[in-house]
Amino acid sequence: MSTRFHSVRLDKDKCKGCTNCLKHCPTEAIRVRGGRARILDERCVDCGQCIRICQYHAKIAMTDPFDDIFKYKHRIALPAPSLYGQFRHLENIGIVLDALISIGFDEVFEVARAADIATRAIQERLRLPDRPRPLISSACPTITRIIQVRFPSLIEHIINVRQPVEIAAAMARQEYARKHNVSPDEIGVFFITPCAAKMTAIRNPIGQAKSDIDGAISMADVFARLVPHVTGAIQAKRVPTATPYGVGWANAGGEIHAATPRNSMSVDGVENVIRVLEEIEDGKLTDLDYFEGAACPGGCVGGPLTVEINYVAQNTIKTLRDALPEAHPSNAVTSAQMNAVPLHFDQKIEPNNAMRLDESIAGAIDRMEHMNAILERLPGYDCGACGSPTCESFAEDIVRGFCTEMDCIHLLKARLEEMALKVEDLAPDNPEPVRKPSAT
Repeated sequence: MSTRFHSVRLDKDKCKGCTNCLKHCPTEAIRVRGGRARILDERCVDCGQCIRICQYHAKIAMTDPFDDIFKYKHRIALPAPSLYGQFRHLENIGIVLDALISIGFDEVFEVARAADIATRAIQERLRLPDRPRPLISSACPTITRIIQVRFPSLIEHIINVRQPVEIAAAMARQEYARKHNVSPDEIGVFFITPCAAKMTAIRNPIGQAKSDIDGAISMADVFARLVPHVTGAIQAKRVPTATPYGVGWANAGGEIHAATPRNSMSVDGVENVIRVLEEIEDGKLTDLDYFEGAACPGGCVGGPLTVEINYVAQNTIKTLRDALPEAHPSNAVTSAQMNAVPLHFDQKIEPNNAMRLDESIAGAIDRMEHMNAILERLPGYDCGACGSPTCESFAEDIVRGFCTEMDCIHLLKARLEEMALKVEDLAPDNPEPVRKPSAT
């Protein structure tokens, strides 16, 4: 069993074993055993769905503490554009950039600026002949990991363009080192993240050997520190460098709006995205050029580490985007910027075989036949009372040796009723009355 880093963790002391989380996990990575939830390391994609729905707050996201920035002599903040959407009535992005300096950073590099560069890289890939149809966005690490686990045949459809935050980190370090004549090793680059999946992507990079990011700090944590510096501020020293299209990446559909592929689709919400991926896997959407999938509702503004209602945040992003000078990445991004840092993966994205029943084909077939036989005996209620999310996953857990059929309360009830009938059949038809001992 692998030992991957995961940002999403379980607080066992708070878990009540209610089974809510296992019913909403897109990769069936949660089981409830012994009255407590358990997260299966090899299946978890750190989407944060369990964090959203756990009423007992037993699921948490582990990010870097803010004070970690002070371990470095030079500190750069990488604000996701979704950060701007957390401030209601914000009229100038530059105010947030100034506030980041006020709380301890030496420089700020807008991830939205890197999104502009990624936009051009996507446009170039879309012009390549004989590309898979549709190409699938690589921007959301949760969706990429879901493809690795559940749709490995679609890995070749993932566009070979790095996440904007990785492009931003490499450029920020390079520009700061050159400008201040310092060693890159003395620079700490920190992402202000709206989600747990991006924290995991730093420790376990997708498509590259090593991340250029030194840490990820929860957006909720940074927001609380920024509020005193943003509230009431009118003037800003810093002028945003990203185009309105780069800022718009914060909202679902923003990537497509920027890259403007002719025939494209944007879907948000992990369950909705999975339904579309199933259609793509079945070959039903080959007319599409590009598919943008966002695990969080509304896009990154709906991440589990944000503080604002995603609908309000989306509207704030739209207002800020419309207030910026009109410019498109096609014209605003220079050739020098396109060649400054690597924009494409340096490693092949591999499938995650967590759902493989056996290493050999013959062994997998045997286990599948065993599963089907068990499923024939199960009621098909998908109630989750057994501690597995569905009857199918329960049958798989039995085959893997994690539980037995008697963990199904319906089978257990039927077995007990059967045993009761057998006991009744063994009893004599006219039993002699039990005589009470006479008093002496």
